Amino acid sequence: MINITLPDGAVRQYEAGVTAMDIAKSISEGLARKVLAAKVNGQVVDAARPITTDSTLQLLTWSDAEGKSTMWHSSAHLMAEALESLYPGVKFGYGPAIEGGFYYDIDLGGRTISDEDLRKIETKMNELAKANNVYDRKEVSKVEALEYFTKKGDEYKIETINELEDGKITFYTQGNFTDLCRGPHIPSTGFIKAIKLTNIAGAYWRGNEKNKMLTRIYGVTFPNQKELDEHLFLLEEAKKRDHRKLGKELELFTFSEKVGLGLPLWLPKGALLRERLQAFLQKAQLDLGYLPVVTPHIGNVNLYKTSGHYEKYGKDSFQTIHTPEEGEEFMLKPMNCPHHCEIYKASPKSYKDLPVRFAEFGTVYRYEQHGELHGLTRVRGFTQDDAHLFCRPDQVKEEFMKVIDLVLYVFNSLSFTEYTAQISLRHQTDRDKYIGTEENWNLAEQAIIEAAAEKGLNTVTEYDEAAFYGPKLDFMVKDALGRKWQLGTIQVDYNLPERFELEYIGADNQRHRPVMIHRAPFGSLERFIAVLIEHCGGKFPLWLTPTQVKILPISDKSQAYAEKVAELLKNAEIRAEIDDRSEKIGKKIRETELAKVPYMLVLGEKEAADNKVAVRRQAKGDLGAMDLEQFISLVQEEVTNRKSFE
Repeated sequence: MINITLPDGAVRQYEAGVTAMDIAKSISEGLARKVLAAKVNGQVVDAARPITTDSTLQLLTWSDAEGKSTMWHSSAHLMAEALESLYPGVKFGYGPAIEGGFYYDIDLGGRTISDEDLRKIETKMNELAKANNVYDRKEVSKVEALEYFTKKGDEYKIETINELEDGKITFYTQGNFTDLCRGPHIPSTGFIKAIKLTNIAGAYWRGNEKNKMLTRIYGVTFPNQKELDEHLFLLEEAKKRDHRKLGKELELFTFSEKVGLGLPLWLPKGALLRERLQAFLQKAQLDLGYLPVVTPHIGNVNLYKTSGHYEKYGKDSFQTIHTPEEGEEFMLKPMNCPHHCEIYKASPKSYKDLPVRFAEFGTVYRYEQHGELHGLTRVRGFTQDDAHLFCRPDQVKEEFMKVIDLVLYVFNSLSFTEYTAQISLRHQTDRDKYIGTEENWNLAEQAIIEAAAEKGLNTVTEYDEAAFYGPKLDFMVKDALGRKWQLGTIQVDYNLPERFELEYIGADNQRHRPVMIHRAPFGSLERFIAVLIEHCGGKFPLWLTPTQVKILPISDKSQAYAEKVAELLKNAEIRAEIDDRSEKIGKKIRETELAKVPYMLVLGEKEAADNKVAVRRQAKGDLGAMDLEQFISLVQEEVTNRKSFE
């Protein structure tokens, strides 16, 4: 008999060789019908895999992220079976589950697939799913695996097999399709009830531009049609909110191949938005005792060799810059922290001087392959709202608490109300890969756990997710469409103080290493603005939006009054523009609505005579006529209270 420990701590005894599905059935037949896979001792496996030793067990259903991922992986295999049926001789690269679905990279041997063909593939997938074929796992030798795919003529699988260790190779078969795969998979195809293939793209084999371009087909599946319909609605909404589309329409940013791929150019309105975000955080930081610093865009290569960034980013980063001086090399800055370490070292520190908090909106550069670039979310040059706190070990918790307050202030000011915080700790037993003393690690981990608890954060704890240099707290934010983004991180670092030999003189008059804390509430301005655009659909909160008011004179007779109103608004620090085009007022209103300007002031002869303004609010319509002073108070109150977008 073996002991099985369930998530609630209950321990049940079963005969060795029992499967997760057997255990689910012993609890409830209804539960068993929902089980997609199982997590045994922390590892996701097939629900049909025998369990032979005492183990912890979590039964995974559609409600669990790992359950969804398993079903989407199995759906990729189902799509492959449909493709093989419809396109004999097709060859397969990789077909993983990804966030929000799955894809498979395929080689059609010169044939092409259109959007219309996707519907045919979906029909075939539905037919195969209804057959309710079991996903059968089989261990095979390397020789057997090579023989199978050599006979099949699939060079992509052969290349992969040649890199695998004999004795650790498995096949999965469902229906008439067999694939090289480590699994896990759902019990059978019948769990897949609703299917949508969403997109076709090109992808180089193994992401290498020197390899052949394959066809990548994306898809998503659900256990029922209702959830698929809701998902597709959100996808359509996401297209409308795509920051690349809105960024162009709202004239926020652009890209130029002549400037370089992945290097955004901020247009005047985008620059205003960016600067206001920066000013917003800078003021909060100054109030909290942060010290502003500025560092160059490049640094001597030896700086990054000391920090370890050269080793980490060297091969995949921009190449070093050689100067006329022999042997002198520089790098585009991949991180700000090494520079801040050198600023810390610029003067001696006492324990009384700590904590020291250096803050900088520093632009860094990292090379991304062409295929990885995506709008503002994946770029080659980006600006981090970077700060590095140097403190004593006994100050870590207090500093963490203050940084959490700052992160939440940022989120709440921008209407990010749903978020979780992931506490990333060391492996529970394997401690060899971490730098720093056991005492300091225990202090730091306990400080993070206590700080998160005292702030009432909704947290998840993940072991073996800490960086080698220290534990961290990552904030996962849910946007208006329910998508999750990592925004904001706080990391403890024992590595850089050691590498740079940072010191302070303690109360015992001895030299000590400070603890370093990295933090970035935005993460990067580029990515944060991209997420913010999609979160609010381009309808920024009034305090942040580049143009707060559009003044719409009905005719030339109202032009002088419009200019007077604009000047008074400017004096009240309200950002306003006049639309003085010779267009009908209805067209001006429609276009201003599309430009997502929060307020419109419609000015005719009557408004000029009464010294009033006719006010319209974005998405709300006519608010009626009011005195200009009344309107200014209305705007200023909304800005002061930082009311979010509607």
